[in-house]
Amino acid sequence: MSSPSPSNPAPRRLAGRTALVTGSSRGVGKLVAEAMAREGASRVIVHGRSEASCADVLALVRATGAEGVALTAELAEPAQVEALADRVLALGGVDILYNNAAVMHPWRESIDLHTQQDWAWSFQVNVFALVRLCARLIPSMREKHWGRIVNVTSGIDKTPQLAGYGSSKWAVDKFTDDLAAELKGSGVIVSRLDPGWLRTDLGGPHAPNAPESVLPGALVPVLLSDDAAGGQFFRAQDYRRDA
Repeated sequence: MSSPSPSNPAPRRLAGRTALVTGSSRGVGKLVAEAMAREGASRVIVHGRSEASCADVLALVRATGAEGVALTAELAEPAQVEALADRVLALGGVDILYNNAAVMHPWRESIDLHTQQDWAWSFQVNVFALVRLCARLIPSMREKHWGRIVNVTSGIDKTPQLAGYGSSKWAVDKFTDDLAAELKGSGVIVSRLDPGWLRTDLGGPHAPNAPESVLPGALVPVLLSDDAAGGQFFRAQDYRRDA
């Protein structure tokens, strides 16, 4: 097979698709939003807490020729999650929902130092917001008999200092399994993705992997064939170009 060239370009595998990437003003979400635009997505809805924070990724998306739309919402506020879903549906819904946004509560040296707010905040942003966006946006995918949902999880393990965060990610895993069972045969495929420990605002400066190493693995669950199984677990670092 010949290599892609200006006269024989690489296929744009998401041509005509619309995507929402939560938490895409920076980090993994920013990289994923731009990558989906480069794969041909016709519209990429980027999400952040403010319009100003979305400006850079919007420019990257639009530079590919895709339509970029910025929607703001504080996912720690349930009413804003519902308002975000309303605005997405008013735009016609999405084909791809990439649930990337997450928070991590402060490091606590022992379990007795954890607060109820640590857990409530972790579950509201990392679990409840994700569940509500799925509940609101999946019906239109099912009507089209096509959709891709990626729920970003974590490989965190045996880290009691971050128990609220870790438990929220385990809840994402369980919800994804249950959702996959419900969506079987519908044309809508939900997957889990562990991006790996990255040097992002969430992962910190001492993480072993550069943010860019999340690609191309982060797009694997978006690009699954229509006969792929739902509920699969992917590790982005398994696909890194220098592996």
